[in-house]
Amino acid sequence: MANAQESANAEEKSSAGDKYETGRAMMQIERDKGAQQLNEAQKLKQLLDQINNTEVRQSVVSLGSLVITSSAPHFYVAISAGRILIDQVEYIALAPQSPIGKSLLNLKVGDTFDYNKNTCTIVKIL
Repeated sequence: MANAQESANAEEKSSAGDKYETGRAMMQIERDKGAQQLNEAQKLKQLLDQINNTEVRQSVVSLGSLVITSSAPHFYVAISAGRILIDQVEYIALAPQSPIGKSLLNLKVGDTFDYNKNTCTIVKIL
């Protein structure tokens, strides 16, 4: 009987040890995820820091351009942040490397481009 109890106690310790190791591994995974998210956020901040809002805008779409179109949505070429609603006007913040970002780069006022099976005209570049 004592041997059986001793074996059961040993199993609990082993099981608890496994739980401890599993818990540590899970915490390490979460820490790694957090570190990766922080790294991505720092990269996005560096990209935003490259945008010089004090210089006069070019006549073509480039990094940092706010593209006003003939119909909603309008586009902000900087980082991929998705849809933004400001004063009931829809904007899409997108990266210049995205498919729509690539199609917008170097366009000028009056040029057209396709978005969601619609043709949009660039009215203003800020």
